Amino acid sequence: MGKFMGFWGVIFAVFFLSKWVVKSFEVDELFDNRTEVSFLESMSLLESVYGVSAAAAPPNPLMVGLTLIQGAAAKGAVCLDGTLPGYHFHRGFGTGANSWLIQLEGGGWCNNIMTCVYRKKTHRGSSTYFEKIIPFTGILSNKAQENPDFFNWNRVKIRYCDGASFTGDSENKAAGLQFRGQRIWLAAMEDLMSKGMRNANQALLSGCSAGGLASILHCDEFRHLFPRRTKVKCLSDAGLFMDVTDVSGGHTMRNFFAGVVSLQGVQRNLPSTCTNRLDPTSCFFPQNLIANIRTPLFILNAAYDSWQILESLAPKPADPHGNWLNCKMNYARCSASQIRYLQGFRAHMLNAVKGFYASRQNGLFINSCFAHCQSERQDTWFANDSPVIGNKAVAIAVGDWYFDRATTKAIDCAYPCDKTCHNLVFR
Repeated sequence: MGKFMGFWGVIFAVFFLSKWVVKSFEVDELFDNRTEVSFLESMSLLESVYGVSAAAAPPNPLMVGLTLIQGAAAKGAVCLDGTLPGYHFHRGFGTGANSWLIQLEGGGWCNNIMTCVYRKKTHRGSSTYFEKIIPFTGILSNKAQENPDFFNWNRVKIRYCDGASFTGDSENKAAGLQFRGQRIWLAAMEDLMSKGMRNANQALLSGCSAGGLASILHCDEFRHLFPRRTKVKCLSDAGLFMDVTDVSGGHTMRNFFAGVVSLQGVQRNLPSTCTNRLDPTSCFFPQNLIANIRTPLFILNAAYDSWQILESLAPKPADPHGNWLNCKMNYARCSASQIRYLQGFRAHMLNAVKGFYASRQNGLFINSCFAHCQSERQDTWFANDSPVIGNKAVAIAVGDWYFDRATTKAIDCAYPCDKTCHNLVFR
């Protein structure tokens, strides 16, 4: 049981971790949704656990420093509080010197003035609070034994400080809030193009969670940055947020996304292939976007996404008596009826990717795990006991798809068939 000091600013506590278990705060204290601020904090907890847990991290990970985008302010490309955006960049080498992997950071969203004001005082809304150096593990690792296909590429992690998956473009002067996610995206791309990305012969846009949603939203834009001869694809990890009813029959996720889209001026930056036929909130849900993305896209997602169970399916307002509390924290404590409900969620997810699955250019890896984000965490990306479908680990599946070595459309059988999962359990 290793010790883990929370790396991100929102979580001020010490966690004791095993590979699958997090012993955390009292559950009601940590995941109480009395305000929507905890919506952000639960996302931050999950992403920090999955990104830098002591048990999951390899020994001596590569540590990469922060670069602020100095010309961004002149373009109005700033974080929620007006500070400069930034990224962490490790140069490629050898055969990967002209290949680029861009990873969009995740970390929830803010949907009203209160939650955005809260957010701008954290590393999710201000570069003042960014970590100056972060570990590159999983798909960002520079070691072939940890990251066999992308280890020597130029690898970039773009920090997330806008609260709308890099798509907003608005402001609220009274609250001192800048909603400039789209401009941050454009400024980061322009800066990286000037540092050699324009000469890429291969490029992959990826992201985790809210960043995974962003990689879907910006996939075709990314493709258009490069000449046709450049091999360009996109990867969304844990970004398949579903528009489904919660355990009370309500629409927690839809209501939340409606606030994000309205407040931050997201509508104008959503794909017209969707907004021509659906309302803007619907077009923030990936299930309504993926069939019309022209660029090859790989979806990596847990069928029982831990964060969606916590905050979309069974948030406290939808479960005031705590009937889902034990199940949310430990899948082994779910009742038979709760498992049936979760199987229904998996069925919705599989139905949402039917058209996507039919396209030869796309890739898919949906494992029957209780997890969230599997590409940045070393033990779930590529390790001796990584999760597999058909004996193929996530890293190999993504690599086979990117390099056209094999068709990769892997869907697990339903829980509890997969014994290779690294399931997240809270005590």
